[in-house]
Amino acid sequence: MFEIFSSPDAWVALLTLTFLEIILGIDNIVFISIAADKLPEHQQRKATNLGLMLAWYSVFYYY
Repeated sequence: MFEIFSSPDAWVALLTLTFLEIILGIDNIVFISIAADKLPEHQQRKATNLGLMLAWYSVFYYY
């Protein structure tokens, strides 16, 4: 069961997936910020918080 941890290919795959998750997380933050910036000022914070909550929900729901 733990033999996979001795495989260099497994570590490369893990690092690749971790890097992609970080990049996609940053991409989500940028997209939410751009979308919320188009709203009236009094709604921007609420939209940003809602967008981040939905993003976190989707991460935990699909994993």
